[in-house]
Amino acid sequence: MAKVQGKWMSHESEREKHAGTKGSFSRAARRAGYSTSEYAHMKEHAPGKMGKRARMAEMFAKARHHRG
Repeated sequence: MAKVQGKWMSHESEREKHAGTKGSFSRAARRAGYSTSEYAHMKEHAPGKMGKRARMAEMFAKARHHRG
């Protein structure tokens, strides 16, 4: 089951690269004067792409924490 989740996350990451939006959430956080994790926590319930990116940032942070 972990392989499927890892594969899903890598596909999502590749999709962001191809869309040309890699780093856009981090840039928005820096512009607002927050760290990426603080900004993701603030925007996790936002509608549209901003909310989706915030939830994805939190999910990737949790996955990175569990991997070690």
